[in-house]
Amino acid sequence: MTTHPPEGPVVLVIGGTSGIGLATAQQVTREGGRVVVCARDAGRVEAVAAGLPGATGMAADVSDAEAVERTVAACVATYGRLDAVVLTAQAMSYGTVEQVPFEVFRAANDTAVHGTFHVARAVLPVFRAQGGGSLVVVSSLLAEISVPSMSSYCTAKWGQLGLVRALQLEVRRERGVHVSLVAPGAVDTPIYQQAGTYAGRVGGAPPPVVSPESVADACVRAIGRPRRLVHVGPANRLTVAGFRLAPWLYDRMIGPLVKLVVLRGGPVPPSPGNVLEPRPELESLRGGWRWWGGRKRRSA
Repeated sequence: MTTHPPEGPVVLVIGGTSGIGLATAQQVTREGGRVVVCARDAGRVEAVAAGLPGATGMAADVSDAEAVERTVAACVATYGRLDAVVLTAQAMSYGTVEQVPFEVFRAANDTAVHGTFHVARAVLPVFRAQGGGSLVVVSSLLAEISVPSMSSYCTAKWGQLGLVRALQLEVRRERGVHVSLVAPGAVDTPIYQQAGTYAGRVGGAPPPVVSPESVADACVRAIGRPRRLVHVGPANRLTVAGFRLAPWLYDRMIGPLVKLVVLRGGPVPPSPGNVLEPRPELESLRGGWRWWGGRKRRSA
């Protein structure tokens, strides 16, 4: 962060009203940056921006290319530049390929893949014109492994990973223009409560669970020190190694583990959660998950 102008870098945080995005916006503000908070619900955006010193809010859906372009243009018009974009927006749903409705599957992929595409196309020309900038995309451990009953999320994150890696290769020789990927495991955010579910049960955070602040720290560090891929989570690399090097064992274990530590909540009727429409009443910094995957009675 110290390489930016003395008045503080301008950072657009997309998905900045909850979880990792909110933690990132808070950290950038604490370090003297100027934050633009962006998410789908205008009321929630306004409320979060009002609680961050010097922040502004702009409502937009990343799956809408024109809305993304307007937001980026408004940032530049307001501040004169845009030093970094941190993209954290994502929606999740539980259920097999046969259980999840196509519109929910498509919306999850629109957010991750098409959203990243729209953001990159809007911000990379701005970065070039001003002599530099950083795009930080928050992905997931599930971009490198697959699990049953989370097919829509795995597809979205694998597609996002492929797109980001291609972007990194396309800009690698451009001075000052950077694209980084941050891949957390389970994080203590409300995404599990907000998720759509067609698996018959409520999903939860599988252990080990890390804090949203730890992921935000990785995002902020990637702005000043770009990285191809940063894992956040003590079990990430071991899990990826098992998926790649011992598929016979992984395939036998992952189904029972998902039932034991992911789909372990009470029975619920089918619901799209926040995949199709935002649910601002469920948004917060944390989801109330303990590091071993247990849930606190009240979220923080």
